Amino acid sequence: MPRKPLKPFPTWLRLKLCVVVVTTLFLTTMIETGAHAGEPAAADANIVQRENARQGSTDWQLTRVRLDRSDGCRSPAIEGYCSKQSVAAGETLQIMVSTDPAESFQIEIFRTGYYGGRGARLMTTLGPFAGKAQPVPKPDERTMHECQWEPSTELTIPDDWPSGVYLGRLTTLPPAAERPYWQSYVIFIVRDARPADILFQCSDNTWQAYNGWPYKSSVYTHPKGNQGPWADVSFDRPYGREAQYTSVVNDPLSVGSGGYLTFEFPMVYWLEQQGYDVSYCSNSDLLTPERGQQCKAFLSVGHDEYWDIRQYNSVVAMRDAGVNLMFFSGNSVCWVTPLTSAADGRPNRIMFRGGPYGGDYKWAQQREQQHGPFPHRGPDEGYLMGARNSSPVNGGGDWICTKPDHWVFEGTGMKQGDRIPGLIGWEYHGDPPSDLPGLEIVGQGTAWQGGTNPSPWTATIYPGPKDNFVFNAATIFWSQGLSMPPGHTLPWSHWSRPHGPDSRVQQITRNLLSRAGCRQGESTPVDRAEN
Repeated sequence: MPRKPLKPFPTWLRLKLCVVVVTTLFLTTMIETGAHAGEPAAADANIVQRENARQGSTDWQLTRVRLDRSDGCRSPAIEGYCSKQSVAAGETLQIMVSTDPAESFQIEIFRTGYYGGRGARLMTTLGPFAGKAQPVPKPDERTMHECQWEPSTELTIPDDWPSGVYLGRLTTLPPAAERPYWQSYVIFIVRDARPADILFQCSDNTWQAYNGWPYKSSVYTHPKGNQGPWADVSFDRPYGREAQYTSVVNDPLSVGSGGYLTFEFPMVYWLEQQGYDVSYCSNSDLLTPERGQQCKAFLSVGHDEYWDIRQYNSVVAMRDAGVNLMFFSGNSVCWVTPLTSAADGRPNRIMFRGGPYGGDYKWAQQREQQHGPFPHRGPDEGYLMGARNSSPVNGGGDWICTKPDHWVFEGTGMKQGDRIPGLIGWEYHGDPPSDLPGLEIVGQGTAWQGGTNPSPWTATIYPGPKDNFVFNAATIFWSQGLSMPPGHTLPWSHWSRPHGPDSRVQQITRNLLSRAGCRQGESTPVDRAEN
């Protein structure tokens, strides 16, 4: 028998089905993009864009910091450190805190980024805890202070915390109106293993080399001399103020954060504002190359002076595998820095200045003669970075364009000899290897040590073996030309300082990342009400 034709759905039922389908698709998108209630969903956004669409914090900076003396390096009222330089989701981090005198305290954990111009987001609050004074260890013959403090708390990193640089704000909680509160930071990196466009390497080995805690106890302060191999330093201690070059950034409101807020945070803030897909790691995360080989571009940022030889070999392997290398840094890859285990066996918690990079070239020989003998000698860093750590290596000057027709300068409007004031400093690179195939000099000029002694610097680019490239900006201060985050203090040294954000520095950086295949997402708007 022939089938009877089906009756059409009533109009009310068809409308109801449409509503169900549309609602299901919307909720699926919200779940897949990780959007929360009240936050915009963006199905095609990368993890960094989705994170920065969330509500930033208006109160994450330090407000009250008291150092032990006017030229001191520590804040004994409250200070702490973490058990690892970096940690992955699901792993546990111990946080050690001392308060002297004993005082209850809390820890607020913030992820740093852009967040509509606010600069950080509150992830969780821990405590309150009962604080106590923890002992300052006696230095050994290598002047190392390795704390063995009792953990104040443990934090297991949630699965939904994205890679980033995290600050723990320590705040004492005195009885109301009886005493003032005091603050400092702890700092750690959350890493991940996903393929990403950009791998941002924090310069935490260098933070630790200059760390003066408890009182000018860095690799620069051993009685035998300030640049020899005699001093060990441990990551098991708070980050105090730098023992060396306190005039570069004399800012107690960054105590506990190493050199991050001064030299690296402006680039983090800008990258995340621009919507780039970025993941973060510590120096010790690149002792093997696998993490970097998953990314299109590797960024060395700020003051990246101290490298374990395994790290050097990893970055060479990354370049040879086709990763683009960008040294937005100065004085990088200067010293071989062996990483060894803590007393309790945790890896990569002790380091020292083992010897110069430079192979048999004159600058390494000079460092050996002046400060050695050293137990280690690294390869010539010029054949990795495209320039070397020459002498003098510190000073201040203008960044000068020498090849305006190069693609690096597209859209900048720069002409031959145009200057970006104060962008060179406080340490830099120069003396590029003349026999490095394809090397081009894109910037060149003079820095002035002590304000008057001339020293040449050179910015370069050269091709890698797989249609990739290596760029050398030749200055610690490059990030200062990208952004001015909340609470940021411009550094200065040798009677010179950068001017802050510059559209030419921003465009050069965009050009490099674009050529490396790094996708720029939609920029996050500034929260005008807070800036």
